[in-house]
Parts: sequence; structure tokens; C-alpha cells
Amino acid sequence: MTLLQKIIVTGLLWGVIGTLNAMPASQLWLAEEQSGSLSVKPISAADGYHNQPLVVDNGVYFTQQVTSPEGGQTDLFFYDFATHEARNLTNTPVSEYSPTVYPYDEGLSAVVVEADGSQKLWFYPFAETQSPRRVFDHIAPVGYHAWGKDEQLVMFILGEPHTLQFTDLKGHLPKLVASDIGRTLAYNAARNLYSFTYTSQGQQWFASFDAQTQTVTPHFALPGSVHYYTWFDDDTIAYAIAGRIYTRHLDNPDKVLLWRNLSAYCPGTISRLSKQGSRLVFVCNQA
Repeated sequence: MTLLQKIIVTGLLWGVIGTLNAMPASQLWLAEEQSGSLSVKPISAADGYHNQPLVVDNGVYFTQQVTSPEGGQTDLFFYDFATHEARNLTNTPVSEYSPTVYPYDEGLSAVVVEADGSQKLWFYPFAETQSPRRVFDHIAPVGYHAWGKDEQLVMFILGEPHTLQFTDLKGHLPKLVASDIGRTLAYNAARNLYSFTYTSQGQQWFASFDAQTQTVTPHFALPGSVHYYTWFDDDTIAYAIAGRIYTRHLDNPDKVLLWRNLSAYCPGTISRLSKQGSRLVFVCNQA
């Protein structure tokens, strides 16, 4: 049993908040550029919920629906590029989402649905000498998050409307950055910018937030069907429309390029994306 599994015995004997049996089926695919060609293969089963991928050097963190005696729930998984196998990292009686590399200790940060229905940010250590812990007791309900530098981060806070809020680990209260935001938050270290999407007067925009100047910059309008994106490189984002993936350069956004047509692999809709180096993982929604 890993320490991530020991969350069960930390004194927080949680119950499962309902079942997730209605979660839509989604499959993870790996697209890798090799010697000028593209290799595409599935890295999860086609049935069930496999979503929220995060590509790192040696594999992919993701969220997967599992079956427990209490009902359906989600755990955090890791797909290993070396072994071509996935393993459950948490295996707890609660649901975890949005796995993200925690930059200030060895482990992951994730959104946990607690017994009272609160969604809060937690830290899941890799070391067996450490116990999982809440990152913030007072901030909820958290949907997604992205870490920047200097112990700073932005969070998607659920509400009417959903808001982007900025805070840090030093005890400052969250600051409202933007409203009516989308589900993808990211940090571009090369540009020292957080990125997100928001809707204004019916139009969706790709935007960035500069933590140093506390300013929001809208960069370009996005198609209404686009809800997810990934940084393709330091200057370019990628997003999908149906089964096609397009790229746009931040400094030349009027030029939209088709990167690949992956409809042969995903006859449904490509949603979430994550890229690092030559590897891109995408989610194919089955319905």
C-alpha cells in the first residue's frame, strides 16, 4: 500500500458522495511524433471515464472512474511510458480530480470531493513518510488549478458565474481575476503568464493573467465549441474541433493551422489535451 492509499487512515473516514455511474465514457490516446511521422495509440480502455490527462517526462497522470463497494467514484492514476501500464495512485473512498504536479514538494495536488460535498485542494505526497493534507482549508469549491512561481497559483472556483481567483501559499486571501471562465487553466513559465478562457457578451476569449502586474489580456476569440486547450509550445496553443487539432501562435493568432486530423482514431469529439515535448495526450469522448 502506497502512502497515497493511507489517506484512508489519516483520521478522515469519509463517505462517498453519491455515485458517478452516469459519467460519460472517454478514452485516452497518445500521439507521439517520431522521425517525422506520428504514432497514435490508446493508453486506456474505451469504456468508462478516463480524463484530465497531464503529460510528464515518464508518463501520464489522469483521472479514472473506478468501482467500489460504495459505488462509482474517481481515483488518480498514472500511465507509465516504460511499462505501458497504468496503476491506481490513490485508491481511496473519495473522489479525486485534476491531478497536477505540486512544485514545492514531491507529489501531486488534486481536487478532492470531501464528505460534506466540499471540493478542496489537497496535496498527495509520493514519499511514504508524508501524509496527504489539505492545501487550503478556507477555499472552496475548487474545480481546477494551475501553479505558477513564488508559491502562487490560480484556481477555478465554482459559482454563478465560475470565477478565476489568484492566491499563494503565504496566507493571502484569494483575489478575483475574471468571471465566467472556462475549464482549462495553465501556466506558461517561459512567458510567466497564466492562461485561461472566458466568455463576454456571448463570445469566448483566450486570455492571460500577469501576476506581477495583476492585469488580464484578451488575446483572441475562440470558436464556441472549444472548451479545452493545451500549450503546444512556449508560444503556441492547441485545441480540438471534433476530431481535428488546430494550433494558434500567441503573437500571430489570426493564422490558424491544422496540426493533425485524428478523426480516424476519435470518431467522437476530442476534448482535453496535454502536451510535453513530442508527446500529446488527448481525450476522445465516446458519445
